[in-house]
Amino acid sequence: MLITSAYSAIAGCTPEHIAIQTETEQLTYQKWNRLVNQTANWLHSLENKPENIAILLPNGIPFLQLFAGAAHAGCTAIPLDPRWTAAECEDHLFISRADLVITDSSLYGRLAGIMTPVVLWEECKSFIDAETASSMHPVSGERAFYTGFTSGSAGKPKAFTRSHRSWLESFSCTKRDFRISPQENVLIPGTLRSSHFLYGAVSTLFLGGTVMLQKKFNPAEIKNRLAQADVLYTVPTMTDALMSIEAFPDKALKLISSGADWPAPAKQALTARYPRLLLYDFYGTSELSFVALLSPEDSVRKPDAAGRPFQNVRIEIRRPDGERCRPGETGKIFVNSPMRFSGYINGLKPDVSGWMTVDDMGYVDEEGFLYVAGRENGMIVYGGLNVFPEEIERVLNACPGVRKAAVVGVPDDYWGKIAVAVIDGNAGVKELKKQCREKLSAYKVPKRWLYTENIPETAGGKIARAAITQWAKDMMEWKL
Repeated sequence: MLITSAYSAIAGCTPEHIAIQTETEQLTYQKWNRLVNQTANWLHSLENKPENIAILLPNGIPFLQLFAGAAHAGCTAIPLDPRWTAAECEDHLFISRADLVITDSSLYGRLAGIMTPVVLWEECKSFIDAETASSMHPVSGERAFYTGFTSGSAGKPKAFTRSHRSWLESFSCTKRDFRISPQENVLIPGTLRSSHFLYGAVSTLFLGGTVMLQKKFNPAEIKNRLAQADVLYTVPTMTDALMSIEAFPDKALKLISSGADWPAPAKQALTARYPRLLLYDFYGTSELSFVALLSPEDSVRKPDAAGRPFQNVRIEIRRPDGERCRPGETGKIFVNSPMRFSGYINGLKPDVSGWMTVDDMGYVDEEGFLYVAGRENGMIVYGGLNVFPEEIERVLNACPGVRKAAVVGVPDDYWGKIAVAVIDGNAGVKELKKQCREKLSAYKVPKRWLYTENIPETAGGKIARAAITQWAKDMMEWKL
């Protein structure tokens, strides 16, 4: 079974049901199924059929059509980010082993000088439209259909692959745990280059719902579309921006949120202001997919938790010697899941035992709820004591006058590393230190404070730690 296998059945049962709706056009499932088949047949018709197809297009129906068509043909789709520079595009094409790039005339300049063959969407569209819409021969569910890139929050991104089977397992979670049905309209406001938003669109199409696709994130435009939406895929920065303009309607609306650490006070303020919102906040990674879910009911009792493991996921917290930790004891998070990735290109493959870690640290409580402390390689070792930046950021982001906070470790001759807080906002250092001292151990209070109007983020809404660490080091050296 493939991630596209449901389209023909949906088209047969409800041909006029809307599959995709953008700001300016819409497609029925009958037409969507035909386009996906035609795209797959076009790819098969090419001389030396490409295996790895890079897509450099803005959010829109052509992007999803090429992604789904490539998957249906047994190829691997590689989404590229239109915000990348030419050098970044070239680098990602190389590490993902792309055989072909499909782009449009507006982005063609990003690919100048690359060795990978390039086809313009404006040219190939007519060939696709002329293709037969007959069904393809079956493709194995173990075949890779997607190459993505890790967020790169701690450094250089890595390319990973996923099989059809891994996402099909995730679709079951979406249907069961998020309770998304074919009758619902699902608004996708973020870039399809991000796994979170791409998954939201593709899973909705598999389940037979309607994808409300947004060309780019614009809070005012999204506010207008939320009146017709039943589900919103989001990340905390987007949710905060929408809340700041009172965008949420007074009706039942599911928020599927992930991608970054979100302070409990911010969640509580959101649900207090909009009590009919149903917040599904989950913890996952590019490699592991869904790991733990904090349901609307659980978020009331356990606002600081990452959530309970999804029903097909097992979690163990282990010490450095491999022994399991006691409840409440921090260690490395290991996950056993059928939703995990196939492996990194030119790198690690999942262990045959089924257990895997991405080096996140945390603990589980007596009820089995997972709490994530932070990434091991982001941990700041201050005079032999372990400090997780995420723990400090949760405190700072809850303070009045802080739009966003990032905490990074900067080398220090005496302490090894010190915690440096980078603040986007107008809150004073004196008040921020006071809040930290009240809620954190003394050694966790940042030793240096810097202010900026731009804390860089990855496409998934996470702090770009490598970039902000270098900026903090440069600023501290300049001020000496």
